[in-house]
Amino acid sequence: MLVKTYGSTVFGVDATTITIEVSVQGGTKYFIVGLPDNAIKESWHRVATAIKHNGYYMTRKRVVVNLAPADIRKEGTAYDLPIAIGILAATDQIIYNDFAKTIIMGEVSLDGEIQAIRGVLPMAIQAQKDGFTKMLVPKANAREAAIVRNIEVIGVESLPQVIDYLNGKVEIKPTQVNVRQEFEANKNSSVLDFEDVKGQVKIKRALEIAAAGGHNIILIGPPGAGKTMLAKRFPTILPPLGLMESLETTKIHSVSGLLKASDSLVFERPFRSPHHTISDVALVGGGTSPQPGEISLAHNGVLFLDELPEFKRSVLEVMRQPLEDRQVTISRSKFTVTYPSNFMLVTSMNPCPCGYYNHPDKDCVCPPGIVQRYLNKISGPLLDRIDLHVEVTPVPFKALSAKTLEEKSESVRQRVIDARQIQSKRFTDTNIHSNALMNAKQLRQVCQISETSNSLLDRAMEKLNLSARAYDRVLKVSRTIADLDNEEDIQPQHLAEAIQYRSLDRENWGS
Repeated sequence: MLVKTYGSTVFGVDATTITIEVSVQGGTKYFIVGLPDNAIKESWHRVATAIKHNGYYMTRKRVVVNLAPADIRKEGTAYDLPIAIGILAATDQIIYNDFAKTIIMGEVSLDGEIQAIRGVLPMAIQAQKDGFTKMLVPKANAREAAIVRNIEVIGVESLPQVIDYLNGKVEIKPTQVNVRQEFEANKNSSVLDFEDVKGQVKIKRALEIAAAGGHNIILIGPPGAGKTMLAKRFPTILPPLGLMESLETTKIHSVSGLLKASDSLVFERPFRSPHHTISDVALVGGGTSPQPGEISLAHNGVLFLDELPEFKRSVLEVMRQPLEDRQVTISRSKFTVTYPSNFMLVTSMNPCPCGYYNHPDKDCVCPPGIVQRYLNKISGPLLDRIDLHVEVTPVPFKALSAKTLEEKSESVRQRVIDARQIQSKRFTDTNIHSNALMNAKQLRQVCQISETSNSLLDRAMEKLNLSARAYDRVLKVSRTIADLDNEEDIQPQHLAEAIQYRSLDRENWGS
């Protein structure tokens, strides 16, 4: 007897519907075909044991399982449940007439318990596109799938429960999620706040500018100056995730298996902070079974690289192309996968190996030339993609002990949102939404400056020994400062403030 059940496979961040054909005929042995990996080949032992353990009959006839389309490689343990259901249906232990409209996915334990799987959200999205009306998924993944409209999601916990449900012996209430209600209730739930940071007014201002224009930023300062504390609070001043951004981000986290059973959507902008020992594959993604890297997990959020010079140079260099293209393509001999990587880069570093170069109170003990050599660990092309270079100084005791209240993230965020709205209106007919993404042509159109401002920039380039690559960055940042001030034109004071955020472009820095 031949029975067809339906599942799904994830490739990149998108899914493809898979037909699981189960044939039980005269003979012996079993076969799983259709480019399965080892985890799928081993599913036979899990499925057979679970069926016997729960008192059902496991056929001894010849069983052939085909995963179609047969030319797409299938991976993982999520096919256990549809294979088990196919075998039971082919041996008349399940009578169900709606397999053609039902997606079934889940890993089966030896005792029949259904375990969570990865990538359920893109599977649900694809199932809805392909006209399926029902999904049977592990209960731990049910809320994740239930955010997709017009598809009935049934969360299951065990193989006997699935069998009884398909045979009509029990009813399972579909999982329902009010997406907009949960999204509105949870989009501002961060416990961190800018008001926790004492002093550092200049650094907060620089982070506000970075958030308003989508600019990358590097913080340079001695140990204990508050660089990491400020960076961790940076997402709290970014505009809240939109619903479509939330769906995009949730798909990536679903594929990576990072969603909890209680999660339906990712409500806050991601903040990823990998250790400096990370490999280039872990950062950009890839591997034998391709998975998103840290830059994709930070999509629509922040990637924070602490102690930037301690990262391997090869790791940092692989970020150059994703920073420009806002996506990363992983190419192998037999496949190509593209992951989105539209993130803001926030980095921090000590100014020198001892950490006290330019410190107001402590002397740097590094030998001559060491400071510049330390900075040279970061390549010029990478620094070229960082718009704001900000020197962080230690907070004096008087500021730390002051009883004055600091400005809350909510107030800063509102100014950022207002500036972003100006930019969205400016770039209505383009595919960009922030000043940081302007190309050379748009820069000439949007960042026109007066003769007075041009003279100021000319003098700054000469007297401060700013490099040529600083020119475009200064104009972009000054445009963002003007947006924060709700000014139509870039004024000299906007340009002057932008110039001071190019510390590492000065030829004598670190010499």
